[in-house]
Amino acid sequence: MKNKKITALVAVCLFVGGLLFYLYYSGSWKKIAEKASVTTTAKAPAPGHQHGGAPIPAERTTGTATDEAEPEETPLVEIPTDKQEMIGVKTVPAMVKPLERVLRTVGRIEYDERKLATANTKIEGWIEKLHVDYTGRYVKKGEPLAEIYSPELVATQQELLNTIRWVSQGKAVKDENTAMLLTKDAEAILAAAKERLRLWDISEEQIARIAKTGKPVRTLTIYSPVSGYVVQKMAVQGMRVMPGEKLFDVADLASVWVIADIYEYELPLIKVGQKARIGLSYFPGREFISQVDYVYPALAGETRTAKVRFTIPNPGGDLKPQMFTKVEIKIHLGSRLSVPSEAVIDTGVRQIVYVDQGEGNFEPREVMTGSRAEDMVEIVRGLKAGEKVAAAANFLIDSEAQLKGVVPLPLKR
Repeated sequence: MKNKKITALVAVCLFVGGLLFYLYYSGSWKKIAEKASVTTTAKAPAPGHQHGGAPIPAERTTGTATDEAEPEETPLVEIPTDKQEMIGVKTVPAMVKPLERVLRTVGRIEYDERKLATANTKIEGWIEKLHVDYTGRYVKKGEPLAEIYSPELVATQQELLNTIRWVSQGKAVKDENTAMLLTKDAEAILAAAKERLRLWDISEEQIARIAKTGKPVRTLTIYSPVSGYVVQKMAVQGMRVMPGEKLFDVADLASVWVIADIYEYELPLIKVGQKARIGLSYFPGREFISQVDYVYPALAGETRTAKVRFTIPNPGGDLKPQMFTKVEIKIHLGSRLSVPSEAVIDTGVRQIVYVDQGEGNFEPREVMTGSRAEDMVEIVRGLKAGEKVAAAANFLIDSEAQLKGVVPLPLKR
């Protein structure tokens, strides 16, 4: 009888244990516990519920802790020291230092437009003789270029000679009143004839020679207005010329212009008076020092460049128009916070540097860049002086950050 009781007790224990095991592993036990918890919570009074009033919302009982935004954690990518040496990581501090930028471009030599002159005539006539009969010849100021025959010029000279005779005859009249009137009228006509010849570019010596010899000059001589080279010759032997028609263009090459092209994004850096070095491949080792004379006000639509002008002395005439030159303009940008250009990774959307935080940790940080020098770049925002940034192997650090999902915090505007 006693053994039967023990057997029944063992069977009950096994049944209860098996039931508990089934409930635990099937999840039913958690459901029963949750139902019990919900029942207990429903029976308990709600916080803040007093005297039958409406329960206070749970959000209001928790204070302002949930309203406060948690500070953003600084993103870091860890590169052990031994691994840094292996991949060649180098860090440099951001420093405030003077920046210089050198703009290199090409230019071409042009005539100095201020020293171009034209020889023409103010009367109608025909070219009877050419003293300069080919383009490119060097002429001195006052050297004869051509001789022009003009019937109108001959007639005016004859009028001048007749008036001179009239003056001398008027003085021979015995009646003083008549002589005075004749002389006065003749002198007025004589002055008008001389003035007309002067307006036709007849010099005072030529007028005096005409009056002395008593013979009109058949042709009018055209003289060079400046010393230089004949760059255009329109005059041909025997051709008819009209008043104001261009016969010769003479250029003085004692100084020449260099016209250089500057891209539009570089224009804000160009100022009148900046020094420049100009060199030519035709004269290796020889440089000309000049400065910006003028910045032209318009852009070329095809190349998006503006023209900048320099003036170079050319006493020996070695510099020829249409020669190509190399131009270097050194621009002082002042003292600015800068880092090596290799330290900045430009994604096309933003610029990123990796700041060394010590103990093998690097922080990816977005920065705003400014002007660029030869091998330096200005940092406008996002970095402080003295902070060290990775200047070598930073692309490998960036790859490690990408694999680990470490992204820089957005730059605060």
